Amino acid sequence: MNTPALGDFRRIIVKVGSSLLVDAKAGAIKESWLASLTADLASLHRDKRDILVVSSGAIVLGRAVLKLASGPLKLEDSQAAAAWARSRSRAPGRKRCRAMHHRGQVLVTPGDTEERRRYLNARSTIDKLLEWRAVPVINENDTVATTEIRYGDNDRLAARVATMVSADLLVLLSDVDGLYEAPPDADASARHVPCVARVTPEIEAMAGAAGSELSRGGMQTKIEAARIATNGGTHMVIASGRVEHPLRAVAEGARCTWFLTAANPVTARKKWIAGTLEPRGTL
Repeated sequence: MNTPALGDFRRIIVKVGSSLLVDAKAGAIKESWLASLTADLASLHRDKRDILVVSSGAIVLGRAVLKLASGPLKLEDSQAAAAWARSRSRAPGRKRCRAMHHRGQVLVTPGDTEERRRYLNARSTIDKLLEWRAVPVINENDTVATTEIRYGDNDRLAARVATMVSADLLVLLSDVDGLYEAPPDADASARHVPCVARVTPEIEAMAGAAGSELSRGGMQTKIEAARIATNGGTHMVIASGRVEHPLRAVAEGARCTWFLTAANPVTARKKWIAGTLEPRGTL
């Protein structure tokens, strides 16, 4: 089965997980790795591609610096940790993104991708940032989201945003280099799956649980994200983020797993708007 190449795509969303971005023990961002990722993003951006980033790590960074206890946090502790971390990370972020001219932070909640008016407003904001050649940096609004409404992971958030903005590729940078027939930590003989033409029950059965407490998701949520993205007309790839210049590695043929879509992103988005979004108020 032929797989695409990174250079084939015009509008790319890159999701970066907490365990890749933050050194929890040191209570700091992994500066060297982030610099290499930013260089990759800048290279794609200079090549006239639209680039969006879905990031996580605010809660993890905040809890590490504030020395909060390990294990699940209370909702109010998670929200406060996220707020604390974001207030102290803006300046370094601006410096790193200079190579891409401008960035714009966008905080969303599930309602922004599931209620029609808010969906259209969020999409218009992101479209305007892209028109200005900015790089939108998107995250769930941890400071206000509640237990009942939050996504709980940024894989599915990234897939919803991909559908919203008609992206043609979603890259999930992970602590593993793709999907295996069984969780490789539990079964060293598990075979890597390089390409998935369609998310089936058999593919879903290959997914295991989250690999660490830094991640709210895991392979299960990545498979769910693949279903959302491919149904919305977006190809998706799971690739390792444990190497420097992870996007360049994908472009050069590093091991990863591609999830393919047969749908057109614009057509799929219109169909989804018409049949899925909850109407709230009038347009």
